[in-house]
Amino acid sequence: MELRLNYMKVRPESLQTLLKLEGYAKNSGLDHKLWELIKIRASQINGCAYCLDMHTKDARATGETEQRLYMLSAWREAPFYTEEERAALALTEAVTQISNAGVPQELYEQVRKHFDEGQFVDLIMAINAINSWNRIAISTGMVPGDYQPAVRK
Repeated sequence: MELRLNYMKVRPESLQTLLKLEGYAKNSGLDHKLWELIKIRASQINGCAYCLDMHTKDARATGETEQRLYMLSAWREAPFYTEEERAALALTEAVTQISNAGVPQELYEQVRKHFDEGQFVDLIMAINAINSWNRIAISTGMVPGDYQPAVRK
C-alpha cells in the first residue's frame, strides 16, 4: 500500500474536530486498556492495518498481554476477558457494523449492567472516534509500520 495523500498537510484544520473527540474519549475515565481493546477490535473489523499497528503497540505500552491481543478477534471463545470487557467489545462490534442490526435492546441492557449512562456515552464516543480514524487511514492509504508509542510515565 502507498500513501495516497497526507490529509494533515492538505487540510490541517480537518484534524482538529476528530482530535477533540479523541481527547474526550481519552479523558472520559474509560480504562486505558479497555480503550485500546476497543480501538483494536474496531480496527480488526474495518481492516485498518495502520490503526492495528498503532493500537497494538499502544496496548503493549499500557501493559496489555500478548495473549489477550492475539485472542481479541475471538474474544467470545477466549476466557481472558472480563464481563465488562465483553460487554464493551460486543458494543464495539455492533456500533462498528451498525448497518447489520443496529444496537439491539438486549445488548444495550447487557452493557448497562457494567456501565452507567455517562459511561455508555463515553463508550459510544470512543467507538465512533476509532471508526472515524479507521476510515480516514484507509481512505488516504496510511501505511503501517513506523508508529512508535509515546513513553508512558
